[in-house]
Amino acid sequence: MENIINIINGTDIENIKSTFTSQDNFWKQFIKGVGTKTFLGDDSVRYKDNISSPAYQKSTAYLNESSTSVFNIFIREQNLEISPVLQGVWSLLLHRYSGDEDIIFGFQPPPPVLTADLEHTNNRPIPLRIKINPDTSILPWLHQIQEQWKIVQAYSQVSLNQIQELGDIPSGMSMFETLMILDDLEQVSTKISDYPITIGVKIESKLTLQVRYDRNRFQEDAITRLLGHLQTLLESIATNPQQSLGEVSLLTAFEKHQLLVEWNATKVEYPKDKCIHQLFEEQVERTPEAIAVVFEEKQLTYRELNEQANELAAYLQTLGVEPDVLVGIYVERSVEMIIGVVAIVKAGGAYVPLDPAYPQERLAHMLEDSRVSVLLTQTTLKEKLPYLNTQIVCLDSNWENLADQTRSLKSNVTPDNLAYVIYTSGSTGKPKGVAMPHAPLMNLLFWQQKQSNAGIGTKTLQFTPISFDVSFQEIFSTLGTGGILVLIDNELRRDPVGLLYFLKNNAINRLFLPFIALNQLAEAIAIEKKFPTDLKEVITAGEQLRITPAIFQWFAQAPNCTLHNHYGPSESHVVTAFALTGSPQEWAVLPPIGRPIANTQIYLLDEQMQPVPLGEAGELYIGGDALARGYLNRPDLTQELFVANPFKSGERLYKTGDLARYLSDGQIECLGRIDHQVKIRGFRIELEEIQAVLDGHTNVRTSAVVDREDLPGDKRLVAYIVPNPEQIPTPGQLRRFLQEKLPEYMIPSAFVVIEALPLSPNGKLDRQALPKPAKRQNETSEFVAPSMAMETTLAQIWCEILDIDRVGVRDNFFDLGGTSISAFQVITQVREKLKLDLKTVKLFEYPTIATLAKYLGEEESEKPTENNAQTRAQQQKAAYARRQQIIKR
Repeated sequence: MENIINIINGTDIENIKSTFTSQDNFWKQFIKGVGTKTFLGDDSVRYKDNISSPAYQKSTAYLNESSTSVFNIFIREQNLEISPVLQGVWSLLLHRYSGDEDIIFGFQPPPPVLTADLEHTNNRPIPLRIKINPDTSILPWLHQIQEQWKIVQAYSQVSLNQIQELGDIPSGMSMFETLMILDDLEQVSTKISDYPITIGVKIESKLTLQVRYDRNRFQEDAITRLLGHLQTLLESIATNPQQSLGEVSLLTAFEKHQLLVEWNATKVEYPKDKCIHQLFEEQVERTPEAIAVVFEEKQLTYRELNEQANELAAYLQTLGVEPDVLVGIYVERSVEMIIGVVAIVKAGGAYVPLDPAYPQERLAHMLEDSRVSVLLTQTTLKEKLPYLNTQIVCLDSNWENLADQTRSLKSNVTPDNLAYVIYTSGSTGKPKGVAMPHAPLMNLLFWQQKQSNAGIGTKTLQFTPISFDVSFQEIFSTLGTGGILVLIDNELRRDPVGLLYFLKNNAINRLFLPFIALNQLAEAIAIEKKFPTDLKEVITAGEQLRITPAIFQWFAQAPNCTLHNHYGPSESHVVTAFALTGSPQEWAVLPPIGRPIANTQIYLLDEQMQPVPLGEAGELYIGGDALARGYLNRPDLTQELFVANPFKSGERLYKTGDLARYLSDGQIECLGRIDHQVKIRGFRIELEEIQAVLDGHTNVRTSAVVDREDLPGDKRLVAYIVPNPEQIPTPGQLRRFLQEKLPEYMIPSAFVVIEALPLSPNGKLDRQALPKPAKRQNETSEFVAPSMAMETTLAQIWCEILDIDRVGVRDNFFDLGGTSISAFQVITQVREKLKLDLKTVKLFEYPTIATLAKYLGEEESEKPTENNAQTRAQQQKAAYARRQQIIKR
């Protein structure tokens, strides 16, 4: 296509004819590389399962006489013809709707007029192909289209069917979805116009635009907007032809106001002079003897938590902690973890959460990058720390040093100072730290207080690791409103059935869960037929919410529990929210992410940072009071992703990399990622980070990592490896190599060895050409078949869930591609087929058939509905009751 365009420019028709001596030769070159038709944008997807044939409807709009006159004058003064100008306008609109830069559509010219140059014109539809470069100026581009149109007409004797056979578009599929007809509006209603959209144009005193569209695919208001956009483009090009294609205005004044102003009118007053710990301190004054935090046999009142946090905070200040000083916290889930977090912000510092489950290399990078001045930890974890030159405080052995500290605590921290630095996946192969001040978090907390019914005595489960930003919501939205923060250990976090009984027996009222954990809990509810009836609010965030059958069944029987869908990257925390109300039967399978929260603006923009029309996809940008300061020690990346707000002078926007669109009611629907960053089990993952680590293996030449969902709901990471041919690494070797450097959620579940990475014509990785992983096979050099009945049953379960042909008793579940999700499926099958209770954590401890069968053989068979998970939850409930009795005394 590029070659033929270059030939057309500056070349007369006779030279073209000498270059392309046959009609077939010309069209073969003209449509070379066209494999798919131009998509009409996300608003077009409106198919109904029970409708197989189109149903057409027409809509008409007019350019007023004044604008039509300006348009005609523009054409005459610029020595242009009406056909190529209309072709350009239509292709520009299709570009804005679809995002494609190579546009193809049909054009029906006016009845033929023979000229000296064009001896063989006809008026049947002709396929046109127009390239869009947003940086190109309008006038040269229109003249280029005009030259192309002259050439195309000279080769218009080949039928549309013949042209299609010369290209790459599959038979049975039309070459284009839209047809433009000039001057002959009657043909808009004939069989020739049986396309999803046909646009007829006629110029008289007023320019008439008539659209015939398939109403099974397009809503009437979408077509009304389309006509408005065409009018705006025609007027914009005629009045300002010096602008570039990317600068041409598409939206009407009404749309601009609606998208930029009306739907972003979120201003709400909140205390901008306070920090997050002050909300907690105010609550201490109101309810000093109320329970604040509970973990197993230990609990603290608000007064006790405040006193112990003050003692630790005062001690931290003696170690040099002050505003914007970073303090690491590397502890197991415990009451001490909450004391540590509260104390750090009380001292004026910012906490840097370090997950004990992280590999040594990742911890070492985070500690080196953050340069924490003090590190809070526990004696059992101290030896696992990499060497570092910092002050270490063990919360379980140094407390006697804190008892002498004064409880009068002073700090000059302000809302502009940092509250925390949380590390997220980075494309360079190293995680990056997001530096979050108090002010955006205060805005979040006050918004949540207004939206939630949580208050004094409300029990909120602290489920999320503190290395994930949702934990901040769990902790401080509870401690700032007089609620009870209930912690659970990591074993229970991994056990959906045990979690269900814990929620039920401990009367938990509010729950924050990522989608995968939410769905696992819903499946546990379906299996156990037990409902956590005290739950009033369930909040999910971190990845796309899907209303699965299990989630539907749960909430259909829980009318007093509301499901909330929150959205927000670590660089801003929550910025939009959507409450699913009414009957679950009316819920969308993929619910929207809602509207912006208080004092937050959302903009959906194209590559030129212009707002996209309602219903069309654009990149989601975040503005307002929600933004982080930036990335720690990464001014380059901060400048790249935190950009100037073109709509509000002096303010910033965060460029999320997420695609989204506005629905007609102003709700926002998330459509996925622009880049190769993905969400797995609620964790944000840069695929390039995994690739960078893989490429560091001595026997890996290059690699690619993608997320695949070959089975609905089974989203997983797959690594494609181009190995050193002299020493091909096994999947087990690669998995163990990654486990030394990356957290568990970033380990691919499958490794595929290929000779070379497939490339697209432009030299980029062709992700669509990467093969689907074959059935996984065991890697052990010696296959040992199951010999006992329990081993045989376990092997059958593994084969079914992991989609493998056979499994030996020595094969490792996770080396075969097992994940935490498939582990839960094993737990469910073991309970159903063997009538044995198996906790998820035990599969990590006994990952082979042999060791797992031995462990299960030593366990007593119990009824699954009266299992150890329920017993443990009941024991925890009893312990809580005993603590309450002690307090009453």
